[in-house]
Amino acid sequence: MLYSRTTPSDKRRTLREALASGELQRFPGAFNPLSARLIQDKGFEGVYVSGAVLSADLGLPDIGLTTLTEVAGRSQQIARVTDLPAIVDADTGFGEPMNVARTVQTLEDAGVAGCHIEDQVNPKRCGHLDGKEVVGLDEATKRLRAAADARRDPDFLLMARTDVRGTVPGPDGLRLAIDRAKALVDAGADAIFPEALADLAEFEAVASAVDVPVLANMTEFGKSELFTTRQLADAGVRIVIYPVTLLRVAMGAAERALDEIAVTGTQAGQVEGMQTRARLYELVDYAGYNTFDADIFTYRP
Repeated sequence: MLYSRTTPSDKRRTLREALASGELQRFPGAFNPLSARLIQDKGFEGVYVSGAVLSADLGLPDIGLTTLTEVAGRSQQIARVTDLPAIVDADTGFGEPMNVARTVQTLEDAGVAGCHIEDQVNPKRCGHLDGKEVVGLDEATKRLRAAADARRDPDFLLMARTDVRGTVPGPDGLRLAIDRAKALVDAGADAIFPEALADLAEFEAVASAVDVPVLANMTEFGKSELFTTRQLADAGVRIVIYPVTLLRVAMGAAERALDEIAVTGTQAGQVEGMQTRARLYELVDYAGYNTFDADIFTYRP
């Protein structure tokens, strides 16, 4: 009932232990707290909070318009309803290195298990679009050092995302991405998120070059093929995110329902595909609230 009984520190330790096991950790993107409950109920290892999803939820493009307050607020709402560790997209850290430091502590307070900081310039762009630009290596490492110095809980997972591969075509792009990944690990990154890699061989090359877990972004309509969990695990990937999948599925269903109402005058044809009232009540633990109310509020000695 209400919120998770697992503390943020326990969730962070759980994630650290899971990554140390070498098993691939699957993190679907939650577009709200209820979908985070569903992710846990379906047996996944973690929950991802996507910057692109948060932007879209606010009716904004993913170009760095969201604020730390908005990201931390939604992250807290999601993290506190699930026993799973949640990791969040912190974009470029919302400013200069001092802002990055504040971002890390604010997200620690929000109860998430980790975040990733990227090396794009501001305003950033979606990682699978063309026209991205990255900051120099010195600025990128300063962001990570600031984040590492600010972290109070040593189990908080600090990930570095690099978009270098998408800015330089051919083998030079991969080489630069690997070189930057190594430098970001030296600056304090606990994991590496190499965005928009071309194929499994590139994931394997990055994973072989660093001694920290590597994250793969399996977003639809992007630069990377939608590889299976087995393919990613075999390539050395240890975290896979599906950032926008649930939002896209939900919005597709919403469009179809609205179209049907507009055309037929009723939603009757959509009912079969809907989540039932009973299933919704199960996810929100309606029975638990009723029991609490009966035992406490209406209790008679």
